[in-house]
Amino acid sequence: MDKKTYYVAVGSSEILEPEDMTGNFEFEIIASEEEVDQLQELFEENEDAHDDTYIRSHLPFPLHDNNRGNSTADYYMTQIYSKLHQLGTHETKAHIESMNILP
Repeated sequence: MDKKTYYVAVGSSEILEPEDMTGNFEFEIIASEEEVDQLQELFEENEDAHDDTYIRSHLPFPLHDNNRGNSTADYYMTQIYSKLHQLGTHETKAHIESMNILP
């Protein structure tokens, strides 16, 4: 299981290899292809959860399960940062810990 360096931008859900680096990144990780696939799946689930909260925010009446969409989005963001912490370099881990977002 070969591991390589990747650069991650959470806001745009990008996972880039060094040769593909063209923009800004927030975190540096060292991961296998399988681990990158897992992180990409978390990004996709997070996008779906955020799409749901966007649609629900435009409804003119409150729903009974009003926090369900937000809770799902929060869950996936926590999972993403947990995975980044697990795979991150020392600097990445220290930065995520300083954010106080992990349980």
